[in-house]
Amino acid sequence: MARMRYQAALARALRDEMTADPSVFILGEDVRASLRGVSRGLVADFGRQRVIDTPISEQAFTGFAMGAALAGHRPVVEFQIPSLLFTAFEPIVNQAQKFRLMTGGQAKVPVTYIVPGSGARRGLAAQHSDHPYALFAQAGVKTVVPATALDAYGLFLSAIRDDDPVVLFAPAAVLGTREEAPEQPEAVPLGDGRVHRAGDDVTVVAIGHLVHDALAVAQELAEDGISVEVWDPRSILPFDWEGLRASVEKTGRLVVFDDTNRTCGLAGEVLATAAEEFPLAAPPRRVTRADAPIPFAVELEEALLPSRAQLAAAVRGVLDREVVR
Repeated sequence: MARMRYQAALARALRDEMTADPSVFILGEDVRASLRGVSRGLVADFGRQRVIDTPISEQAFTGFAMGAALAGHRPVVEFQIPSLLFTAFEPIVNQAQKFRLMTGGQAKVPVTYIVPGSGARRGLAAQHSDHPYALFAQAGVKTVVPATALDAYGLFLSAIRDDDPVVLFAPAAVLGTREEAPEQPEAVPLGDGRVHRAGDDVTVVAIGHLVHDALAVAQELAEDGISVEVWDPRSILPFDWEGLRASVEKTGRLVVFDDTNRTCGLAGEVLATAAEEFPLAAPPRRVTRADAPIPFAVELEEALLPSRAQLAAAVRGVLDREVVR
């Protein structure tokens, strides 16, 4: 088995789908130059008709992609930074996401929106550091956040093949990570979570790049006899609630490690569902990004982001507090 780089996994998935399906094409700002590496070499192999550089007008080319999807194509739209999705929120959420329902299934809009470099990136400040996956999931758009190279490949394949719009957030912090991969990786179904490390005492739900931090914390806590299960939803919508239930039924305790704002974030939804439906031996906890724009100063940025130290403290906290029934 060879080691696959996360960023190369995205590029390979796109190339494989463009090779297999002539209706797949990519568009976005500077995709022919491949500033984010996802479309590297594609214009030479597939031509300018299927690798389309667009003007700096996110709402326009996002709407164009919806029209192309309605006409039978499977466009992939690349956004260089996550905040550009805010400009395109209306055509994604109010148009593409609703069109199949509003036509009674007579039309489909198979568009994939990819952000190869989402989240904070040390010193890029507020307008380049958002990680708004919870926003799109709350609006009803299928949303995935791969944590590893294999999941990046597999979820990207499934997103392109899906008949509904899908937003894929590729966290900046993991673009350079590598993972052992088979010669031919497989698609990962939307809505299937993954246990990265089995454990018995606490379930830690970690999203995207925080999976790697959670695994490091789990290894450290194991030296103190604490057994942490690291569970990755991979898909934010649809969410694998049954997979999470199985993990929490085993451990009885839950901590969510989430790099979105605390208020109205994914962590709050997971905690609320767990409190309503799962057997818990202690009140669940969440470790999240603070409710504030990311500052320019790296020291302040790090203070606002969820940390390993905060996660370790939360895990120890749920082990100390048991519910009296």
